[in-house]
Amino acid sequence: MIVQKCCPECGSLLIEKELDNEGMVPYCNSCKEYRFPMYNVAVSMITIDTKNNNVLLIQQYGKKDNILVAGYVNITESLENAVYRELKEEMNLIPSRIEFNATKYFPKTNTLMCNFIAYMEDISKLKTNNEIDSFNWFSFIDGLSNIKPDSTAKYFYELFYEKYVK
Repeated sequence: MIVQKCCPECGSLLIEKELDNEGMVPYCNSCKEYRFPMYNVAVSMITIDTKNNNVLLIQQYGKKDNILVAGYVNITESLENAVYRELKEEMNLIPSRIEFNATKYFPKTNTLMCNFIAYMEDISKLKTNNEIDSFNWFSFIDGLSNIKPDSTAKYFYELFYEKYVK
């Protein structure tokens, strides 16, 4: 199945063509080049208040679902730097450390989501930007029942909970 339908160089429709040791790969007949799949990359964060053992969940863009802080990775930016930047931009928080949790492809936006755990020693300067409608801190167990059901955020949170809390 070709996710990327057109060649990023010339705009021609891509076909699938066998490539040695790679299997079926999108191919542009006009450019005579294989076009490996392209997708967006984003980070999301399970944000932990280490003093109170709470997790931060947000609501944004007029939706009432609780989700994780997240954002797209800029070109040339590392995943780790994107975590720090997004937390600073959206919540005015700076983690004392971060730890990788998991990844999951999100087909709706053709995005590879990369999830991290962000540990906060100091949440006193928390101040949201205009992307955040509201936020709440939840105990780890309450986070499970308050995060958006059947979401990528819930998937990441459940993995975190199983590994670190349970």
